[in-house]
Amino acid sequence: MPNQYDVIIIGAGTGGYVAAIRAAQLGLKTAVVEKQKALGGTCLIWGCIPTKALLEHAHALKIVQHATEWGVSLPQGATPSIDMAQVQTRKDRIVTGLTKGVEFLFKKNKIDWIKGTARLTGNGGVDVFEGEKQTLRAGKDIIVATGSTVRSVPGIEIDRKRIITSDEAINLREVPRTIAIIGSGAVGVEFASIFRRFGSEVTVIELLPHLVPVEDEAVSVELEKSFRKQGITSHTSAKVTSAKATGDGVDVNVQLADGTSQKIRADYLLVAAGRGPVTTGLDVERVGLELQNGYIKVDALYRTNVPGISAIGDVITLGTPGHPQLAHVSSAEGIVAAERIAGSETRPLNYDHVPACTYCDPEIGSVGLTEREAKKRGYDVRVGMFPFGVLGRAKMAGETEGFVKIVAEKKYDELLGVHMIGLRSTELVAEATVALQLESTVEDLIRTIHAHPTMAEAIGEAAHATHGAAIHL
Repeated sequence: MPNQYDVIIIGAGTGGYVAAIRAAQLGLKTAVVEKQKALGGTCLIWGCIPTKALLEHAHALKIVQHATEWGVSLPQGATPSIDMAQVQTRKDRIVTGLTKGVEFLFKKNKIDWIKGTARLTGNGGVDVFEGEKQTLRAGKDIIVATGSTVRSVPGIEIDRKRIITSDEAINLREVPRTIAIIGSGAVGVEFASIFRRFGSEVTVIELLPHLVPVEDEAVSVELEKSFRKQGITSHTSAKVTSAKATGDGVDVNVQLADGTSQKIRADYLLVAAGRGPVTTGLDVERVGLELQNGYIKVDALYRTNVPGISAIGDVITLGTPGHPQLAHVSSAEGIVAAERIAGSETRPLNYDHVPACTYCDPEIGSVGLTEREAKKRGYDVRVGMFPFGVLGRAKMAGETEGFVKIVAEKKYDELLGVHMIGLRSTELVAEATVALQLESTVEDLIRTIHAHPTMAEAIGEAAHATHGAAIHL
């Protein structure tokens, strides 16, 4: 039967398309239902890839702005500036190339892309609406991988013209003169870095006491210091009480930490206050899926309470708070789900070992427990820190901000977490992730030879510092 499959996956984001490829590799006849005009989902089309492309442009501009330090001569009187039309053209070219790459992988692995909107019907059925309705059947399992969408905050109406989300921010054809940003998670601080480097006056408003509040507090403090130096205004422990769009801007009222109010006038207000699950139209209630705060509840291997239906990625909860909404987490979950459905041996993910990368300037990379969380769990903690600024490689690059911080347990020397802020932190965190996965001790990191001159030396030095014996401090 042409509409009969072993596995049907709803959603072609980083979780869905990776699950589809792994399922096909394991011999399962696989279909993916996706309503968007391209494959790749939020990360590839509106999130990770386009925002990081803009950040690369911002970094290139930063280098040019400091050309004389590098011995690069510009025409006399020339002032470096950004051409947003060219930036957007290059960004779109990168995104298109990657989405076409996913299409190629579907063809290579004989995965059917069924274009349209999916609805669960029960008993392995999925109705797809794109013009005429067609019904698909899954002999083994359906994987819901519909992801998440931007959400607002109470009292703020997103008009997508002046009060915008990240979806609109990545496609702006002009550099705002002023922009206010609600939220200082990864999305908020990344766009703060982009627009400040492009020349905007940027104000970040965060409800919690620190920027990037999920990070180790030392990292948050360092980013706040760097943002001040760059001219980015940050209000922490602050709340936006109202925002009204006008023809040429937004009036934003903010309640500050001291209880006073401040009115901010900005060209745009970017709402970056988190994302919510996408289940609308799936008929999850009709088939009996258990939800928790709107998220689909799953077990450690991504089975829902309904036999034959699994779920992965941003749309799920494992019943505990804090499931990370990250592309690489969705992909890892997709692989586990596909392998379990195919009957292969697999094991649950360890969410304490998920690396997190924030591509602001300076970059942030972290994995494992923060110092606060480690103490909360009852560990007898010791920490070690080493500044990037001491390193020859950092001085060569002209990027001396930041540090590596190691959180460890005293008695058995167990490595609990590694947190860093500074140049290439989003790459350096990979070493720490492997170390945690292999249950390394701090002594293991000390005895690991780190090449010189590199930024990675800071990890080895931080390990030495954890034992009270940093070499270059």
